[in-house]
Amino acid sequence: MEITKLHDLYFKKYITEQELKTIVKELAIQVKNDLPKDEVPIFIGILNGCFIFVADFVREFKGDCELSFVKLASYEGTSSSEKVKELIGVNENLEGRTVIILEDVIDTGNTLQDIYKIFNEHKVKELKIVTLFFKPDVYKKELPIHYVGKSIEDKFIVGYGLDYNGYGRNLPAIYQLTSSPKMKNIVLFGPPGAGKGTQAEILKEKYNLKHISTGDVFRYNIKNETELGVLAKSYMDKGDLVPDEVTINMLKDEVNKNPDVKGFIFDGFPRTESQAIALDEFLAEKGECINGMIALEVSEDLLVQRILERGKTSGRVDDQNEAKIRNRFNEYNTKTAVLKDFYKSQNKCYLVNGVGDIEEITERLSDVFDKL
Repeated sequence: MEITKLHDLYFKKYITEQELKTIVKELAIQVKNDLPKDEVPIFIGILNGCFIFVADFVREFKGDCELSFVKLASYEGTSSSEKVKELIGVNENLEGRTVIILEDVIDTGNTLQDIYKIFNEHKVKELKIVTLFFKPDVYKKELPIHYVGKSIEDKFIVGYGLDYNGYGRNLPAIYQLTSSPKMKNIVLFGPPGAGKGTQAEILKEKYNLKHISTGDVFRYNIKNETELGVLAKSYMDKGDLVPDEVTINMLKDEVNKNPDVKGFIFDGFPRTESQAIALDEFLAEKGECINGMIALEVSEDLLVQRILERGKTSGRVDDQNEAKIRNRFNEYNTKTAVLKDFYKSQNKCYLVNGVGDIEEITERLSDVFDKL
């Protein structure tokens, strides 16, 4: 599950891209199977929200067909109180044709009734209705709806052509209106030696957030021989990578231990796109989301020198060997850095110059925190 913000409202992922694809394909198959063998229907999409659904539907329809789009408009009639409705865009001769209306969502049916009446005046041979979504709880008409992709509850949805004040049409999935998140959740990101840990400790105090370091969580679970710690150690002792599921469950436990905090700074997690998706889904279940991923940007050569200098006092062997340090950067660049693209796709990626005094970097990070 995933939460996205459009204007002033928040929406959670409700129907996935794959489920949409399946629904549309099944609708196209049903319509094709019900048509006489040599029948060439004309599909008519009702703008605006249906354009993506119509495009996918006709691609899945395995047969000859025609396609048109119309829009319902109203204008003043002969009296001041009279409203006359018409369809803009009906240029084809529909008399004697099989017309199949493609709708994105049908709720009360008021618009559908107007459309149905207008099309019947064109003396069509047959008129059928296909809707991607149907809200049975609020449908008030007795008009037949011949094909329903999915019945849904009466909640506002966006995505896949549907919008909220112009935004959201390009979302590939369907999102449902949800409550506003109450927490500030940040992923603090950066290569080895960029100073994430130092900055996280400062920022958690400044913004009253809980700092969750993957390394600290692992050490706690292993030291205290928790069930997850024992499981993780069994993989580490064999030289294997700890599976994502184990790491994610450790993080979930840590979050669940702190239900009353104002938010979290995630340091060292997620490391992969699959972990980022799992984190989004976990937070969305709580009505929360990642507000932003903040990446400290520092050149590799500068960081190598910084880590070598640190190695003189840290006691860490891997801080004293340049080849091993470079290998850690390679691991970072080939795996973890792809997360920038993941968060950029959500408009949640913020790059911050990580060169300078600690106070200077904190100030730059705080500017982003304040915006979030």
